[in-house]
Amino acid sequence: MSTLESEVFEDLEKALEDLDLVSAVSIIKYLEDINNISLNIAVTGESGVGKSTVVNAFRGIDNTDERAAPTGVETTKTEPYPHPIYPNVTLWDLPGIGTTNFPADQYLERSGFENVDFFIIVSAGRFRENDAKLAQEIKKMGKKFYFVRSKIDNNLSDAKRGQREYDEERTLQEIRENCIHELEQQGVASPQVFLVSGFDLHLYDFPALQDTMERELPSHKRDVLNWGIPKVCKSIINKKKEVFSSQIWYYALTSAAVAAVPIPGLSFAADVGMLVGVLTNYLNGFGLDEESLAKLSSETKTPLDDLRAEMKCFCSGQNVTIELVSLMLHSLPLLTGEAAKEGSRWIPFLGIPIAASISYTFITSFLTSTLDSLSVDAESVLIKALDISALITGYSVAVSNE
Repeated sequence: MSTLESEVFEDLEKALEDLDLVSAVSIIKYLEDINNISLNIAVTGESGVGKSTVVNAFRGIDNTDERAAPTGVETTKTEPYPHPIYPNVTLWDLPGIGTTNFPADQYLERSGFENVDFFIIVSAGRFRENDAKLAQEIKKMGKKFYFVRSKIDNNLSDAKRGQREYDEERTLQEIRENCIHELEQQGVASPQVFLVSGFDLHLYDFPALQDTMERELPSHKRDVLNWGIPKVCKSIINKKKEVFSSQIWYYALTSAAVAAVPIPGLSFAADVGMLVGVLTNYLNGFGLDEESLAKLSSETKTPLDDLRAEMKCFCSGQNVTIELVSLMLHSLPLLTGEAAKEGSRWIPFLGIPIAASISYTFITSFLTSTLDSLSVDAESVLIKALDISALITGYSVAVSNE
């Protein structure tokens, strides 16, 4: 546990021992507030550079989705696009910089940026004077920004047709160095440039961009970023697992608080209800829910049954229900802890702390074990899908080395 986790746990433990359920509920409410931290990402750049595609890609949806930011049309005002699964993560599609209604020198003032955590400045070709001016103004505000060179797949396709001895890595490095040189000439010191394809996030620099954003965000925002980031490589799957794992203590404490209430059957019912939500969140985060699997199957031309064959965890690829969770719990030896918990709560004076302790251990063990299994499934499904996609497109995908 972190220092914060230990302090909160000690406070909750004392409240339960003192039978102070009002304080216990207040502590749980505080933990809920921590989990509702918002993250706002602004995507900007000149008109027509693919900002909307980047917004959609970051949210894990394609341009044809009804929730997608519209592409092929000029953005005339700042538009918020919440993440489809984690609504506390919002991508903001800003109007094209340098247009008549949004001249560069008035851009930030007119676009609205008060709650933005960082900016992504997009270009489909050369980074121009407007991009550099915007970066300098953002820097004055004390906010972070990253340059994203979009549509990189188109550039590589052109280079492949035009070069006698095509070398993808060399071509990417040349594009990256040219972008950095252009920005430095415009007065931007040490610019961070990432080469990205909105249609193939697992390729090129997107994982490096994610690592950089995470490293430079305040600590209380990092988990939120990792919740919302698309699952495109092994390293991101591992980060998601770390985030989910770091939250287990919160659910265990919630279970412990309920276990302190001396009503037969209440704790088990509450645990099952809570676990339905937690496991659904895990499946959505790892892309193992039915909708995500169908989307991955379609995008990579991988038969859905082939993806399902890679999954071993009991709940993978299913709609999580009370019945499913109950079945999972009854199949585990850990369930004996529930019986002990129900009996212990009736022991005078000592019963409630014992029940809370048993509940905490039970939920921790169950979620840790399930999370381990789901992360393995997520990696196996991704490798399978990208291997098939690589055969079809000719891309070389080294998922295991990400």
